[in-house]
Amino acid sequence: MKRDLPILKRKRLIKVYAKTNPHYGKKPEERSVRELLDLGMINLDKPSGPTSHQVVSWVKDILEVEKAGHAGTLDPRVTGVLPIAIGSATKALKVMLSAGKEYVGIMKLHKDVNDDLIRNTMEGFVGEIYQIPPVRSAVKRVRRKRRIYYLDILEIKGREVLFRVGCEAGTYIRTLCVDIGKKLKSGAHLQELRRTKVGLLIEDTAVTLHDLKDGYTIWKEYGDEKEIRRCIL
Repeated sequence: MKRDLPILKRKRLIKVYAKTNPHYGKKPEERSVRELLDLGMINLDKPSGPTSHQVVSWVKDILEVEKAGHAGTLDPRVTGVLPIAIGSATKALKVMLSAGKEYVGIMKLHKDVNDDLIRNTMEGFVGEIYQIPPVRSAVKRVRRKRRIYYLDILEIKGREVLFRVGCEAGTYIRTLCVDIGKKLKSGAHLQELRRTKVGLLIEDTAVTLHDLKDGYTIWKEYGDEKEIRRCIL
C-alpha cells in the first residue's frame, strides 16, 4: 500500500487576483527547451557510488549549464530521488529542502529477535522522536526533534528487516536504525537505503543520467524535444 507524505501548509497573503502576465511566467509545458534549461527541475534517480555533489556536476556538464543544485544530500551508496534544479530554478530549492521524504531500506539486526517484538518496537518510533546526528555529518551534533509520519515493515527475513519510512526533512535513517537496535537490545545498522519520495516527486517518474544525456543529445542534434521534456519538469 502506497503512503502519502503530509503537505506543508503555509499562510498566503493575497493582495489581488489577476492573470499572470506571459512576459513574467508561464506553465512549464508552455516553456521552450531553452527556458526549461534555466527554469527547470529534474527528478533524478541517483545511482549508487557518486556523491550528490558529483551527480549535480555531471548534470551541469550534460546540459551545458553553469548553475545547478540539489535538494537534500544522499550518501554515496544511497540511491533514489534526488531533485535537481537548474539555472534560476535553484532559488526554489529551499522549498524542496523542507519537504517530507520517504525511504525504503533494509535494517540488519545483530541478534535474533522475535518478529512481534520487532513490529511493536518499530511502531513506537512513529510520531515525534529525538536524534543526534551521526559523527560523519555536515551539521552540529546536537539533540534535535524530528517527526516520523509512518514506519511500515514490508518483510522480516531472519535478521534483515525491509521497511518503508516517511519522515520529516533532516531525519537520519541510519541513526533511526541504530536507535531501534538499542531499543530492541540487539543492536542494528542500516544495510541498504533508497529514497522513494521527496514531497510530490516519486521514484516512478524519476529519470536516470543516461535518460538525461540521451534526451539532451536528441534535442540538440535532431530537434526532437520529447525526451528532454520528459526529463525536465
